[in-house]
Amino acid sequence: MLQLLQLRQGVIALLIWLAHFMEEYKVQAGNCWLEQGKNGRCQVLYMSGMNREECCRSAQLGMAWTEEDVPSNTLFRWLLLNGGAPNCIPCKETCDNVDCGAGKRCKMKRNKPRCVCAPDCSNITFKGHVCGSDGKTYRNECARRRAKCKRNPNLVTQYQGRCKKTCHDVRCPGSSTCVVDQSNNAYCVSCNHVCPEVKSVEQHLCGNDGIVYNSVCHLRKATCILGRSIGVAYEGKCIDAQSCQDIHCPEGKRCLWDMQTGRGRCSVCEDECPESRPGDSVCASDNTTYPSECAMRHAACSLGLVLEVKHTGSCNCVDH
Repeated sequence: MLQLLQLRQGVIALLIWLAHFMEEYKVQAGNCWLEQGKNGRCQVLYMSGMNREECCRSAQLGMAWTEEDVPSNTLFRWLLLNGGAPNCIPCKETCDNVDCGAGKRCKMKRNKPRCVCAPDCSNITFKGHVCGSDGKTYRNECARRRAKCKRNPNLVTQYQGRCKKTCHDVRCPGSSTCVVDQSNNAYCVSCNHVCPEVKSVEQHLCGNDGIVYNSVCHLRKATCILGRSIGVAYEGKCIDAQSCQDIHCPEGKRCLWDMQTGRGRCSVCEDECPESRPGDSVCASDNTTYPSECAMRHAACSLGLVLEVKHTGSCNCVDH
């Protein structure tokens, strides 16, 4: 009987110790967050059950910690209704020892450390305009690098000088070749002269020139040889279509009829266009001046007809 009483007391003491231990652990083990919002609350959960020292060990900018170790339903309510978890403690409050990565540096903004774009432009020798792979002209290579850092990680320089509508005077780097696309924009592309064997007819494409190409690779190869974009009319072999009613386009595309060639092509129709700026106007193949290329494509979808850029500026411009 005495042994049973001692055992019961031992179990109670163990339970009390465990409760005390779990309480201590709960205080230290909070939630680690990847992001602190502008409202000061933690918003993107990284890991639960982590103390502040473990959470902030990475020194990654934006990491934050909350002491509250609450049930998942409470966290969900905080994130959904309150814009994040309260009592958010940022790991980094200064730029000390902050590594923002290549092309960026830490800068204090509104008393908070932030990584901003600061590309190294010390090795740039060409000081003039450059044409980016997005078809936009940048005032110099450094401006292009800043744009890459801010919004387009795949942005590269195609060639030196302003973006052109023809391949005349375009010097492509290395072994790349200048090709004019369907919007009459000059691009530098690498030609793949060896295409893998095509084993399925599902890879066949109908080009805008009415020719069947065995694959995307074969169409690109033909584009490089021609020096002008051919474009894909639709997937599969070309059919003897009399109108767009004979052509089935995938979801998100609409058939437009080319009056000059008597062929149809599947094109993406844009819902709306950004506000045009002076100098954006183009003269289209229907001899109509549109405020921008986007506006021209929007009109093409409304008409159900293929429209292409004849030249930039007004159709009444005597220089063209």
